[in-house]
Amino acid sequence: MSEERLQLQASVAALHDAGLKGKEIDGILAFPNLGKSEAFAASLGSENLRFAATIHMGGASPVASLRMAAMAVTQGAANHVLIPGAWNGYSGARVRETVTTDKNSIPGGAIAWDYYLPQGLTVPPQWYALMCRRHMHEYGTTHEQMGAVAVAMRKHAQLNPGALMCGKPLTLEQYMASPMLADPYRVNDCCLETDGGAAFIVTTVERARDLGKTPIYIMGAASGQPYPADEFTTRKDFHQTGLSIAAPEAFRMAGVTPADMDFAQIYDCFTFEVIQQLEEAGFCQRGEGGSFVEDGGIELGGKLPVNTSGGLLSEAHSLGLGHVVEAVKQLRGEAGDRQVAGAELGVVTGWGDFGDGSIAILRR
Repeated sequence: MSEERLQLQASVAALHDAGLKGKEIDGILAFPNLGKSEAFAASLGSENLRFAATIHMGGASPVASLRMAAMAVTQGAANHVLIPGAWNGYSGARVRETVTTDKNSIPGGAIAWDYYLPQGLTVPPQWYALMCRRHMHEYGTTHEQMGAVAVAMRKHAQLNPGALMCGKPLTLEQYMASPMLADPYRVNDCCLETDGGAAFIVTTVERARDLGKTPIYIMGAASGQPYPADEFTTRKDFHQTGLSIAAPEAFRMAGVTPADMDFAQIYDCFTFEVIQQLEEAGFCQRGEGGSFVEDGGIELGGKLPVNTSGGLLSEAHSLGLGHVVEAVKQLRGEAGDRQVAGAELGVVTGWGDFGDGSIAILRR
């Protein structure tokens, strides 16, 4: 089905969950591929669209939209803001088959067009492999540590009936034997290519309390971009990302620390990006992310359960919106067999382009 129809289905499900009607949505924060928000609003039956915007941060956009939506509803720009997203990452144009004549349609834009693509670096696994290899060179991060991320995500997917990889367990030995795609990335280091969509709704505390569902509160949220945003090989600090800037702001705003979190939903486009974001968000020191994920550290029952639904690596690629949905399920106690016992505080991150970062701290 079309991406618009996927987004409509996800939005209708979100409305039903919230006990709202389409006509009550008066704000939309659209993912860049949605098209015109007013046309989408009409399809939903929204009769009074007062607020619409799009954040162009790739996979960091959904979590960054949480902050903008919170600002909109608290300032009275809208009562209920819908954040939908969907894409046909399998039946449509697949990321690994990137061929384009539009330099603005790829991360990095003109820089990637002029300097990366002519060298054969045409798709994300090749671009991000450079970031990963540099970290391995500086800090000794290993394939086995990246494999620990892949195995943890797959274990969690076995507890999620809706996960694409449910029923397809993965061992570290199988991971190490999987084909190399773009050294150091193997097949199982890379996120899934799927069709799918998700949506969530942000409103004020007072309105949320009247809707009949357990409200989940946004305690803090922030976003940031590295410098230069679209070129990483010449950065003064090669490992600094937008999350490095955003995370301290979000935790200060929330009045909590990484150590207070009961779980983390980390944008896992690649296994190494889980390791890197755990470091840059402050869960461990830079260079210690590899050891942090070893020995079940990010599995259910470990020191910090990560991506309890299976994430982009093993549930589905829903542009990062699925991470927010899973965080809400965990905080409501609705995650079934993968529920983190007594979860009260959680963090969700977004990652886009060449290091755009976003983060939100949520509580029950």
